[in-house]
Amino acid sequence: MPMTSSSASDAAIAELFAGIPAMLGRTPDLVVRGRMLTCDCLLGPADHPFHVSIREGAIVDMTAAPVLMRSWRFAFRASSAAWAEYWQPMPRPGWHDLLALTKRKEASLEGDLHPFMTHLQYFKDLLALPRFAPGRAA
Repeated sequence: MPMTSSSASDAAIAELFAGIPAMLGRTPDLVVRGRMLTCDCLLGPADHPFHVSIREGAIVDMTAAPVLMRSWRFAFRASSAAWAEYWQPMPRPGWHDLLALTKRKEASLEGDLHPFMTHLQYFKDLLALPRFAPGRAA
């Protein structure tokens, strides 16, 4: 049964986020596409984001925030309901795209946007990986 915004819990969203590094490991083409990207960022649920260290397109560290004195270049955070909608196999219009989520005010994007915008398709594909997670029905 697919997760809907009404059934989305913060714990379920955090669990899916925690699985993104393994999902990326099973998607070598995406790692290759991000090979020019090296940065530290803050991604995930608005209330409980993750510090993510990306080196040459691979996630080398992902730690739940807050982490004392840990810096990041940019942050993309969204509500649990927004992530649940975004991760639907066929998201509804307005919930289908990271920038659409910011326009709806369901997500925030802050900091140095250069690495995010330069590698926008990489981040869109990376953060969409839970749509295709095993056990998620269409």
